[in-house]
Amino acid sequence: MSFISALFGLKSQQNEAIKVLSSEAFKTQIENKKVQLVDVRTPREYISGHLKGAKNIDVFSSSFNTEFNKLNKEKAVYLYCRSGSRSRQSANKLAVMGFTEIYDLKGGILRYR
Repeated sequence: MSFISALFGLKSQQNEAIKVLSSEAFKTQIENKKVQLVDVRTPREYISGHLKGAKNIDVFSSSFNTEFNKLNKEKAVYLYCRSGSRSRQSANKLAVMGFTEIYDLKGGILRYR
């Protein structure tokens, strides 16, 4: 029983680390600040246009964990993709990896512009 409690408790803590932000709130928080901003789309999508200062780490890349492990897990990380699905997947992965403050752009870059 304690195993089940621990499992569900961990899941709850992971979800608490993730906050979904509207495009307005996301823009306010990243604008003119040095933040860990990550575009989790493919390199091709990234090259076609991305937010200023964003690092590209493809959610489906074999180096996803390696690249995110280079970032500071104690500092906020801001994620976005095209429509919000891949950034949500990435946010969940980051929570499991131990990131404590994760912001996900609701609706992705399509809603941001």
